[in-house]
Amino acid sequence: MTNETKQKVREFYDEIGWMQEDDGNYQNARYEDLRPVSREYIHKTRLRVMNGLIPTGRFILDAGSGPVQYEEYKTYSAGYQKRICLDISIQALREARTRIGDHGLFVVGDLANLPFKKDAFDGAVSMHAIHHLALPEHPRAYAEIHRVLAPGRTAAIVNGWSDPLLSRIAEPFIGLLRKLTGRDAKKKKEWLNEDAPAGTFVEKMTPQWLKREIGSKMTVELKPWRGLSTRILRNFVRPFGGRSFLKFIFWLEGTFPKFFAENGQYPLIVVRK
Repeated sequence: MTNETKQKVREFYDEIGWMQEDDGNYQNARYEDLRPVSREYIHKTRLRVMNGLIPTGRFILDAGSGPVQYEEYKTYSAGYQKRICLDISIQALREARTRIGDHGLFVVGDLANLPFKKDAFDGAVSMHAIHHLALPEHPRAYAEIHRVLAPGRTAAIVNGWSDPLLSRIAEPFIGLLRKLTGRDAKKKKEWLNEDAPAGTFVEKMTPQWLKREIGSKMTVELKPWRGLSTRILRNFVRPFGGRSFLKFIFWLEGTFPKFFAENGQYPLIVVRK
């Protein structure tokens, strides 16, 4: 990822992504399903990050912290003395300070070049951040998180797969729903882009790539975080019966973790040192 691209990502989040809108949410929240029908499922999947963390320690790194956007994100550092928030966006860190106050320390920095010494952290989290690097830089970001972890500790990383199986299965049905509801071409284009924040850089990976490029260099375990993309949720989960459907999906994710970790939209990538 070139310095020019990183500058564009920084500018997007400083000027757009981490600015609060009239409803009190950040602009970036439009890429999440915040409807009441999905609230319980979204809440429970966010808490799954704790499945990849040792819950107590001195310092936890939040690599690409953003503003510590959702309440569940605060729980990741509840058992730590300090949460070290690192982000390329100054606006993100300003917002993070308002949300976690003295519990945090705030550092402007690059995910692929962490300004910390080896073995400095008892835990680390990274939520939807590494995909803002170009794919050739992803191994460097994982290596850096691994480097700063103390021996015997873990990092919990959430990112999205590129074109996962569940999304490929859903697409024909989404197309059919679009025709039945009579969406015009303009609305179709907007809907297609809804999961990818306009104006910023995103490059995702596949499970095979992760195992080859990352798993060959460090101990990595894949767990399910959230199998359904925002696009699938918004198309298929309706107020009537939606909560029950999502409870069933959450149960399936827990019952068949390998399948959903590798074929759902978002894996929980646990790095152990």
